Amino acid sequence: MPDVQSVETEDEFIHVRFRDPDEFDQIRTPDWAANAARDVSEGAEVRTGKRTDGDDWEVQSVLIKKSVGEEKAREQAERIVEKIES
Repeated sequence: MPDVQSVETEDEFIHVRFRDPDEFDQIRTPDWAANAARDVSEGAEVRTGKRTDGDDWEVQSVLIKKSVGEEKAREQAERIVEKIES
């Protein structure tokens, strides 16, 4: 599982980044990933990326509702990534 690279509060969400967006050719926010994330944190979104040389989609970042707070957002994001990538 990737380590958290940064945690930043922006607008309505706390953005927990696991991988640099520059590593990916495409980035999307798929419904299936959001559905999996909502089991851990209501209203969470997951951005996934696909590398130019690969077929797999990996979690790039997780967006958690701002009301949760940064420390709890980090914990929830890690649980979401573990759930999706395991």
